[in-house]
Amino acid sequence: MTAISDSTIWLSLPVPTLIVDAEGAIFDANPAAEDFLNSSAKALRGHPILDRIVIDAPLEESFARVREHNAPLFINNVDVSGGNAPPVHCNVQMAPLSGHAGSILLVMEPRQIADRLGQAQSVKSSARSAIGMAEMLAHEIKNPLAGITGAAQLLSMNLTADDLELTDLIVAESRRIVALLDQVEQFGNLRPPERKAVNIHDLLDRARKSAMLSYAANMRIVEEFDPSLPPTYVDGDQLLQVFLNLLKNASEAAGKDGGTIKIRTFYDLSLRLRRKDGTGGALPLQVEIIDDGPGLPPEIAADIFEPFVSGRENGTGLGLALVSKIISDHEGWIGVESVPGKTVFRISLPVAPRDAG
Repeated sequence: MTAISDSTIWLSLPVPTLIVDAEGAIFDANPAAEDFLNSSAKALRGHPILDRIVIDAPLEESFARVREHNAPLFINNVDVSGGNAPPVHCNVQMAPLSGHAGSILLVMEPRQIADRLGQAQSVKSSARSAIGMAEMLAHEIKNPLAGITGAAQLLSMNLTADDLELTDLIVAESRRIVALLDQVEQFGNLRPPERKAVNIHDLLDRARKSAMLSYAANMRIVEEFDPSLPPTYVDGDQLLQVFLNLLKNASEAAGKDGGTIKIRTFYDLSLRLRRKDGTGGALPLQVEIIDDGPGLPPEIAADIFEPFVSGRENGTGLGLALVSKIISDHEGWIGVESVPGKTVFRISLPVAPRDAG
């Protein structure tokens, strides 16, 4: 491997980074900072840092401390904004620039991805807790329910029409509870994924066709695919279940009047998931399912992947928890962003290894 130049490293840094000179003016900005501030490095150079960026922290005092002690300074969990964009929650790092007296390297690391990954791990743990509870309760509840249902059916054989309404209600509600318990048991019964190389667009096309023949018949589904995506490494049947569930949720969010669902795929190398053994895995294959419904209720948006959390009146709150478990079992990641008129479920998946069958 040939020597790597400083300029190559500077251009390749994945987080917004600025060089601030001894007078507090911007000396340079890497491409990530240009995107973050919505301005070119050429336009930024020479302008006072305080005119171009707002950090919810005493920035001048922080620069003074870095210069005085010639040591780095870290400021975690602060809002940073620039370029007329909304504030972004970031970890900010400042360090003296070696060989340039008074100059400071300013690194702004958006917290968004890290926070979501932490939430995904918490959701995975909650799903596992639900598995243990499901296996214990389902058997204990289903047996007496079978007896109640049978008794109600026997009683109905000798009742008047008025009384039959009551026994029919007992049978119907008992069956509804059994169906709910069957869903709960899926957590424990879901087999480990049989992973192989799969074309993600084939699965999405199957899910779309199935949805259009049933619950999404009144929806308009738009596909925005990147045809160059390599195969992913998943259990096709389980991932198809995930896509069907998300399309069903999107359709139900729109209501009887229908709406538009966009299915989008693209490649993004910025997300890596740390495994239990400490190694990191890239998740560059992105799938987004976007609906134009009313959005998630704010009070449950942060917990939507938790078991028994639902935004629908008669929802069980198990579908998205099961989706989260399947994605976690595939060493992937799922997150959601929701505002009125736009809800985006985003799944990040690994690329299939070259020797995958």
